[in-house]
Amino acid sequence: MVEVFKTNVQEMEQSKMIVGKLLEHFPNSIINFDLEDCDKILRIHSSSISNNKIIDLLNSHGFHCEVLL
Repeated sequence: MVEVFKTNVQEMEQSKMIVGKLLEHFPNSIINFDLEDCDKILRIHSSSISNNKIIDLLNSHGFHCEVLL
């Protein structure tokens, strides 16, 4: 399963911190950002994904996150 999110993450250091936090909750996942994209894409490949948990985690660190339709 792959889920794609639009974020407002701007910097590589921020994305690395978020990937680390997400891996704590989704340990067997492949998680990456595409900061070159205008939507600052967050991609998560995982067998189980909780969109609400991902959005809440980013929000708790001061970032906007929404499912990209």
